[in-house]
Amino acid sequence: EDLFSSVWKSARNRWGWLVINVATAFASTRIIDVFQDTILQLVALASLMPIVAAMGGNTGNQTSTLIIRSLALGQINAVNAKRLIKKELTLALLNGTLIGLLIGLLSWVLYYNLALSIVIGSAMLINLLVAVAVGISIPLGRHKFGKDPAVGASVMLTAITDSMGFFIVLALARMFLIKS
Repeated sequence: EDLFSSVWKSARNRWGWLVINVATAFASTRIIDVFQDTILQLVALASLMPIVAAMGGNTGNQTSTLIIRSLALGQINAVNAKRLIKKELTLALLNGTLIGLLIGLLSWVLYYNLALSIVIGSAMLINLLVAVAVGISIPLGRHKFGKDPAVGASVMLTAITDSMGFFIVLALARMFLIKS
């Protein structure tokens, strides 16, 4: 899209991605629906899982933005791509651990449930790893196939990190917190 194109042309160019975003948001609701019995047994999950999903989206967008900018500046090549991926995944592990401990502590302060705090902290760590992997993969993959790495990256990233964030929290909760 040309930044200075007409409003209508810009709107038409963006509608497709917005519709995709609506569809993927509904996909996330299906994940939540599958685990509704888990949420009913531990209602605190309803307030904590959006935090995990949102942090995944923010982390993935940071990574994606860095990758897209680096591609635009010609800083990423076949020689340094593997090192960059390793660095970003290591950073995700570090940040995921730190933010996981923080959210675990805050959830313990709110709900006084150690098992819940461990599940939420673990889910945060896992989702930040997923978010960084996706934040790297989407722009590098689009670039490899000759597509603009910036186009649609945030929509695809949000869809994946939201869905995975909800799934990870709820699956871990079902495995470790909920009695059958």
